[in-house]
Amino acid sequence: MSNTGQKIKVAIVGVGNCASSLVQGVEYYTKFSKKTSGLMADEIGGYRAEHIEFVCAFDIDERKIGLPLKEAIFTKPNCAIELYTDIASEAPVYRSPVIDGVSPQMLAYPADNRFVIKEELHTTDLLANAAGYDRSLADTIRQEIITHLREHEAEVLINYLPVGSQLATEFYAEICLELGISLVNCIPVFIASDPEWEQKFIDAGIPIIGDDMRSQFGASILSQMLQELAFERGHHVKAHIQRNVGGNTDFLNMEDKNRLKSKKISKENVIRAQNEIRGISTADSFLHAGPSEYIAFYGDNKVANFRLELEGFMGSPVTLDAQLSVQDSPNSAGVVIDAVRYVYVAREMGIVGALRGPSAATQKTPPQQMMFADATYECHALAKRELTASTRKQLKISYELADKMD
Repeated sequence: MSNTGQKIKVAIVGVGNCASSLVQGVEYYTKFSKKTSGLMADEIGGYRAEHIEFVCAFDIDERKIGLPLKEAIFTKPNCAIELYTDIASEAPVYRSPVIDGVSPQMLAYPADNRFVIKEELHTTDLLANAAGYDRSLADTIRQEIITHLREHEAEVLINYLPVGSQLATEFYAEICLELGISLVNCIPVFIASDPEWEQKFIDAGIPIIGDDMRSQFGASILSQMLQELAFERGHHVKAHIQRNVGGNTDFLNMEDKNRLKSKKISKENVIRAQNEIRGISTADSFLHAGPSEYIAFYGDNKVANFRLELEGFMGSPVTLDAQLSVQDSPNSAGVVIDAVRYVYVAREMGIVGALRGPSAATQKTPPQQMMFADATYECHALAKRELTASTRKQLKISYELADKMD
């Protein structure tokens, strides 16, 4: 069933660490096509990593705009571990309006650690320069973005904007709707999981995956599995605490606590959902998950600490203290390689709206939370191009027939 020619044309918003690892990974698994270790799925609907083609990208940093992707991904402030540097992609990096994509508190840090906004884009920054916001320039750049996406025939857009970029994410979501491009929303701005936004994608006849990417073997999936394990083994979870530290721009951006509300909700959703699926109250459980500190020394290394306090047999206490240390951006890239392929196969099959199974498997706040096994089942079915009860309802033809009956 492997595809031998067709490419999935992908655009990226935000050429940061996650984008760097993703591009490196696609080129690595293209060069070494027989290697499958490190990937969750070698083939999805006939598509392998080698079928992903990055056609263009968008950023606000003066050090990246105008460069080809093969150079931009290794430019400061990126600090992702360089696992494969023989990059061929000449995809251009174009300018983007800032909108709410940069936290003003970042300006207090050295340039090597933070974003450096291209001079001409300062008047598109709503947070730092609301009074001087140049709507005309923002509109001009919007038209440029539309032109670039059309010229490069982009079919999937990956949102790697910083946490808290509510308006900037909506800006790009609207462009996707206008052009019929599928969105993989990797940040905790709720689009796929918001019924009103999902309806817009249904009306546009395109699938979407979101919201807030969960890493391949990261804190969120580990928290989910620990929570599932506790319930399946008959334990009551008195407390589930997950704390994270790191030193990349994501953690620096989240030092602005005003940008953390949606992130905290999203991370805690992963834990709370396992209670809700089973109808178990969280009233007498303490749940906490979220970034706790930026430490520049760590770079792209993320360290997560877990503490679970459980009640077991006859109320006997069980305590788990654990630590996970991962390279943050490579840990996300394998998941996004899958998400891109799932959303593309859904496009080909005529499935529209927010994909339930792939979103539950790859995101922290999907439109429908699932147990791990159920999300995996949905993903495996889509990978084989088989419809399930869930995806059958989401066929474009099903919505069209429903409209006619109304």
